[in-house]
Amino acid sequence: MTTAPGPRGHLLMGILPDVRRDALGCLGRMHREYGDVVRYRLGPLRSHLIAHPDGVKHVLQDHVKNYTKDHIAYRMGRWITGDGLITSTGDFWLRQRRLAQPAFHRQRIAGMAAGMIRRTEEMLQRWEPAAASGTPVALSEEMLRLTLGIVGDALFGTSVEAQAEQVGRAFTELSQQMAERFRTFRMLPPVLPTRYDRAFRDARGLLRGTVQGIIETRRKRGDDTGDLLSMLMLARDEDTGEGMTDEQLVSEVMTMLLAGHETTATALSWAWALLAEHPEAEAHLHAEVDAVLGGRAPTVEDVPRLGYTRQVVEEAMRLYPAVIVLSRSVKEDDVVGGFQIPKGTTVDVSPYVTQRHPDFWEEPDAFRPERFAPEAVAKRHRFAYFPFSGGPRQCIGNSFALMEAQLVLATVAQRYRLREAPGFTLQPDSQLTLRPKGALPMVLERRS
Repeated sequence: MTTAPGPRGHLLMGILPDVRRDALGCLGRMHREYGDVVRYRLGPLRSHLIAHPDGVKHVLQDHVKNYTKDHIAYRMGRWITGDGLITSTGDFWLRQRRLAQPAFHRQRIAGMAAGMIRRTEEMLQRWEPAAASGTPVALSEEMLRLTLGIVGDALFGTSVEAQAEQVGRAFTELSQQMAERFRTFRMLPPVLPTRYDRAFRDARGLLRGTVQGIIETRRKRGDDTGDLLSMLMLARDEDTGEGMTDEQLVSEVMTMLLAGHETTATALSWAWALLAEHPEAEAHLHAEVDAVLGGRAPTVEDVPRLGYTRQVVEEAMRLYPAVIVLSRSVKEDDVVGGFQIPKGTTVDVSPYVTQRHPDFWEEPDAFRPERFAPEAVAKRHRFAYFPFSGGPRQCIGNSFALMEAQLVLATVAQRYRLREAPGFTLQPDSQLTLRPKGALPMVLERRS
C-alpha cells in the first residue's frame, strides 16, 4: 500500500517548529505541496492531514469507530472539563449524548431567542458612551462577555453577571495555557507547585466551583426552572432510569460553557471584522435587516427571514473556523484517499484547510456570503464545510450557536456600522480558538 507524501521536518520535532511559528501557514503549505493526504511528524506524534471532503467524511462519519478521541488533545481537554461531550468516548459518550439531546430540541432553543436579544440590547446600552465619544471598543472582549452571558442564561436561567468578569478571566487563562501546553508538548498534568501550574488550577477551580455551587443550590430547591441545567438534571436513561451524577453534570456544564461562548464569540468577531473590510456585503446585510425588522427588535420568528445575515456568519466560520484542526487516534490499519493510515498513528482533519480547498471553493480566500445561499449549499459536498465537526460527534449546540450569532448580528447592525480603529491590522491568532489577534478595536458609527 502506498505511503502518503509529506515534509521531512526537523529530525526530532518534525513540523512542530513550523506549527509554532505559523500554524495556519504550515497547514496551507502542506496541502498545496503534498495534496489531500499528507504524512508528517508533530513532535512524537506520527500523523496524517486529511484534506479532501471524501476523506473527512471517511474519518468523521463512515468509519468513526476507527478514529477515536483517545488522543492527547482530548486527554488534555479533560484537565478542564472532565468527561464532557467533547472529550468522552465510547458507550459513556453515547449515554451522555442521549441524555443531553432533548435539552437542545429546536423548540427549546427557539425559546431562548428573547434572552439572546435582551443581552445584546444591554450591550448596546453599554456602548452608548463609546459611540458618542468615538472611543474604540475592544470587540473581541465584548463578544466574549456577551456570549458568556447568553450561555449562562440558557444554562442556569439566572444571571451569572456578578461572577462574569472572574469567569471570563479564568476562561482566558485556561485557553492560553492549553494552546501553549500543546504547542510545546507540555503533556504533564498541571500539578506542579509552579506559578504557571497554580494559575491553571486556580482558574479551573474557580470555574468548577461556580458550576458546582449552582448545581448544589438547584438540588436543594428541587424545582424545574426550564433552563438547560434543569433539563440535564431531570434527564433519565431509558434503560436504567438513572440520571447524571453531580460530577457528570459539572463536566457537561463546563463543556457547554467553554464551547458555547468562546466559539460563538470568535465567529461574531470575525464577522464584524470581515464586514468592515467588505462594504458591499455590509450594505447587503443592512438592507436585509432594515427590510425585515423595520427598526424593531428581532424575534425568533424573524430568523428564517434573515437569510443573508446567517450567510455572513457561515462565511466567517468558513474562512476562520474557531477550531482549525480536529484530531483522532487510529485504532486499526486503514486506507484513505489511496494511502495507508497505520494503526497507532493519528489523523488530523482541518476545517481551515478543507473550507479553503480550491476544488470546492472558487476564490477560496475571498469573503462571499452568497456561497451559503440554499441553492449553492445544495450543490456542494456535505463535508466541504464542517465548522461544527460532523457525523455522530457533530456539536450538539450548533443550532443554538447559529441562531445566537444571527440574532446578535441583526440586532447590532440595525444600530451601528463597525469600523476597525485607525492603525489596527487584522490578523489571525491561533490559540485554543482562532481569534483575531489583539482585542479587535472597533469604532462605532451610528446608522441613521
